[in-house]
Amino acid sequence: MRIFLCYDESWESFDIPAGQTVGAIKQMVKDSFLVHTSNDNLQLSYGGAALHDCWALCDVGISSGSAIKCLVKSDQKPMLYVFNAVTGETFPVMGSTCLLKMSVSQLKTHVSAQSGLPISVFRLTTPAGVQLYDCNTLQDYAIGVGAILRLDTWDGWVEYLQGCLLGHRVTVQSQISQEKPVLRFQLRVALYIAASFGHLELADWLLEKGVHADQPVGVHPYRQWCHQTAHPDTSRCPVHVAAESSQLLILKLFITKNILTLACRDLAGRDPLRIAVQHGHRECVRYLAEKLCSIISLQNMSLSVRVYLQMKRWLRLVQQRMASGPYQSTFPCKVLLVDGFTTPKMSSKPKRARTKPSQLSTSKTLPRLHSKLLVKPAVFITKMQNPKNPKQNQNVSAPGDVSDGLEFSLPPLTRQAFVGASPSSDRFYTAALHPKGPTPRENAIHCLTMASTFTEKSWSKQLSIARTLARKHIHSQV
Repeated sequence: MRIFLCYDESWESFDIPAGQTVGAIKQMVKDSFLVHTSNDNLQLSYGGAALHDCWALCDVGISSGSAIKCLVKSDQKPMLYVFNAVTGETFPVMGSTCLLKMSVSQLKTHVSAQSGLPISVFRLTTPAGVQLYDCNTLQDYAIGVGAILRLDTWDGWVEYLQGCLLGHRVTVQSQISQEKPVLRFQLRVALYIAASFGHLELADWLLEKGVHADQPVGVHPYRQWCHQTAHPDTSRCPVHVAAESSQLLILKLFITKNILTLACRDLAGRDPLRIAVQHGHRECVRYLAEKLCSIISLQNMSLSVRVYLQMKRWLRLVQQRMASGPYQSTFPCKVLLVDGFTTPKMSSKPKRARTKPSQLSTSKTLPRLHSKLLVKPAVFITKMQNPKNPKQNQNVSAPGDVSDGLEFSLPPLTRQAFVGASPSSDRFYTAALHPKGPTPRENAIHCLTMASTFTEKSWSKQLSIARTLARKHIHSQV
């Protein structure tokens, strides 16, 4: 069959067998386009997914007349790594050596874009536990190439942020704070994350709770005393994140609920339309441009959306000034955090660990089980009984017994010996206990995951590719 290969805006046609592997095609690309690199750095892409060297073209549904892109991967390595205490994952921060000369404020902007978390809910610390402040540079902390930084959030917020990242509305509802200023801040954070990841149900519920998509996330109420020196990204609104992340359904929801979100601008003066244009999100640009060019019909007149938005902004400004009195408190919370003097409350501690001292004195706690009970099987450990000397029974205990004989370990896995069993049965038993290779369910999940990388193909086509990969895997295992 004939396929077309594209490399550096050059197209060439090749007649190859249907069962040709991707690795052999890479060699043809290097010979035809004079590419001097290894097969590992040369990547073939079809339908938005990278092709593996061991795959054959017919295995992934590549037919005659298909076009395959050829790319040369750069040798760029991560400069830093960040361990996310919320998700438990470590992600790389790519860049050149100039990245180590940037400020901590710029680094936090990169980390926020990769993690999806707003700036005001996390802090960064060095491997030695020293907190990084926005006004300093990475060189001030002697951070070198390959260093692993740690991302920590507010104490008791890990479960809450996990629910926001997954879009679980029930988890978000159960983990919100009882303090009203902190609760309002948490709801703004949740809408920011929902706009970044496209969680439509969670975003709809937050809008019903009174959260505005054109309202900045801001800083934690405990830090409102230093809001003037806060990170510039704290002024970002959920609608800006939705336009940057190409979340078209979220944008439609925001504008349907409040048309003022069309005119919401960030510190750089960019509205959602301009942000979508800069990031090249075509569908979002088309939708926002149509909304801004539409006409709103009132009872006695018709106004363009731009004039209507300006009038609405004036009206909201007047309402806000009338609602805010001259003696309104700037700090709604009693707790204030002063950097360098107050014990930090951003160490990602679980919510259940934050208990009052009075509750600890009256509550009864169960003895903590040792990890060996869950990891290493052993014989039952009980108190030994000596019928000849009953007094010794009071002092004899098993090793590691700290709970008056209530602590014991699980017995080892044993099997009964059958009379007349053949030697092959022992091999069958061992193979049953230790199966080799993935199970059919694991194979199906792996094939579906591989097929989902073909983002430019339809769902039905991805399912067909997954079936082909599954059949190939089964045949190879026989």
